[in-house]
Amino acid sequence: MRTVLAGVLLSMLAAAGCATSKAESQAVAGYDFGKIDKIAIVEVTGRVYGEAAKNRISDLFAMKLMEKGYRLIERKNIKTLLKEQQFQASDLASKENAARAGRILNVPAVLIIDIPRYSGGKMEMTAKLIDVEDATILWMGTGHGNTGKTLSTIVGAVAGAGLGAAVGGHSTGDRAIGAVVGGVVGGVAGNVLAPEEETVLNKVIVKVVEKLPARVAQPVPSK
Repeated sequence: MRTVLAGVLLSMLAAAGCATSKAESQAVAGYDFGKIDKIAIVEVTGRVYGEAAKNRISDLFAMKLMEKGYRLIERKNIKTLLKEQQFQASDLASKENAARAGRILNVPAVLIIDIPRYSGGKMEMTAKLIDVEDATILWMGTGHGNTGKTLSTIVGAVAGAGLGAAVGGHSTGDRAIGAVVGGVVGGVAGNVLAPEEETVLNKVIVKVVEKLPARVAQPVPSK
């Protein structure tokens, strides 16, 4: 069993080194993005769990949007502000509710971020900028990246597998089943926003936001 676990660990570590990312986006033609003086990042949904990870993704987006000349209300402050206005923020992922929240927050546009896939080292992302007046999409960007297995997930999976093998009993078959179950539980428990994941997330965000129209004219890079 130790040999099997060692082999699994080595295989997972070997897969951790590869990182790729791609993205594309589209904005409404002719819309004056210069009149959007402030954006509220109202929600991060999908396969990312935990407020810390969601807030970090919101922060990464905020930094890139600020480079485009936009001012931001961060997601971690949204719920507090909406609660003060007695707004039920249970479904901010829908365009209509996000737009309504934006009107309460007194911003012209809101951003919702969805991570429909975030497992096995692979991540997919969609971001939508929504007009709060009529809930229409002003801009949408999509991207995906491949992190490989992160160290936190690997350690969690292997630790869980070791625990599962110990709990599985003396039978070789029982220990193997216990290891598999423990590995799954450990992997899920260890699936946090590790440095490797954040690096790839940031690369995807940079590419997703790259073609978002700037609010102000951007300086021409010096040669």
